[in-house]
Amino acid sequence: MKFIFTCGGTAGHINPAIAVAGRLKELMPDTEVLFIGANNKMEMELVPREGYEIKGLTVSNLRRSLSPKAIIHNINSVKNVITSRMEAKRIIKQFKPDAVIGTGGYVCYPVLKAAADLGIPTLVHESNAVPGLTTKMLADKVDRVLVGFEESRQHYNHPDKVEVTGTPVRGAFDRFTKAEAKAKLGLKPDEKLVVSVWGSLGAQHMNDTMQQLIPMLDGKQGFRFLHAAGSRYYKGITEALADKADQFEAMGVEVREYIYDMPCVMAAADLILCRAGASTISELCYMAKPVIMVPSPNVTNGHQEKNARVLERAGGAKVLLEGEFDAASLLEEIKSLLCDEDKLSAMSEVMAALAVREATDRICDITLSLIN
Repeated sequence: MKFIFTCGGTAGHINPAIAVAGRLKELMPDTEVLFIGANNKMEMELVPREGYEIKGLTVSNLRRSLSPKAIIHNINSVKNVITSRMEAKRIIKQFKPDAVIGTGGYVCYPVLKAAADLGIPTLVHESNAVPGLTTKMLADKVDRVLVGFEESRQHYNHPDKVEVTGTPVRGAFDRFTKAEAKAKLGLKPDEKLVVSVWGSLGAQHMNDTMQQLIPMLDGKQGFRFLHAAGSRYYKGITEALADKADQFEAMGVEVREYIYDMPCVMAAADLILCRAGASTISELCYMAKPVIMVPSPNVTNGHQEKNARVLERAGGAKVLLEGEFDAASLLEEIKSLLCDEDKLSAMSEVMAALAVREATDRICDITLSLIN
């Protein structure tokens, strides 16, 4: 069989597609997979790293403003949709897929619309409880809408087309035990690891906070600290901490642009600091990881805080809002949790109970049933 996956913009859109593609190839080794993404976006780097071919389209977002600059931008975006849909049709006709699956990002619209126009089975997956603009635009055009949360059904005009699957997690997250992961990262078995990651692109406020927190570490804090700054802010934070860089090892600190080996790093982690995107939450639950969450305040309808509060009420996460803490108080929160093994263990058990471990298989089953 042949499948086209389309996704883009952030790792939260890309990784679920990679998870499903990998599972389909496990089920049917002769399966052929092609990805379609947006030119100059991170999918053009991440997808080939997983061994898949990807073709790029020129797409751009829509701005929610009536300023002259925004209007001109949106006119160009509409032109890009028309052009990219024609190019997507050409790619689809050439590849001849049995189904086309989208997992988020503006590039999904022209690709799934083109596939639907050609009569090819189409599915779109929405990880977040509140659908994004692209999913809303596609909901009436695709054959199935797959969602991560039961409460998401209320946001769609045709709930009979909506199926609750959970959000898929890459098979690589089953690859390491905690001990194996620590050994691979050069950590001692009893050495604590705290991971700070704020999205594939990064987050200004949290990078500023980490920039203040890192110099507070002296190597005697009782844990190693790994911070992923994101592509937008890596240069800025490394330049700001340049005078400390040669001391990072002694401080127990590592700063990366992006964590490419996240399955290994997450397996080794004792505590994770992060945003509350749906894909991230699925991975955290799957790996049963205690977490301090700082939801992004810059998302539609505040859905990240809603996601995070679900985990907090269950007892798996500590939720902090931007502006409610500083670097020093965050460091004290980290130390307090790491010193309480019973608390960490209880948080881990809650996260494991919240995991939807069969999400990837559900999506594969629905896809194959739709084809049949």
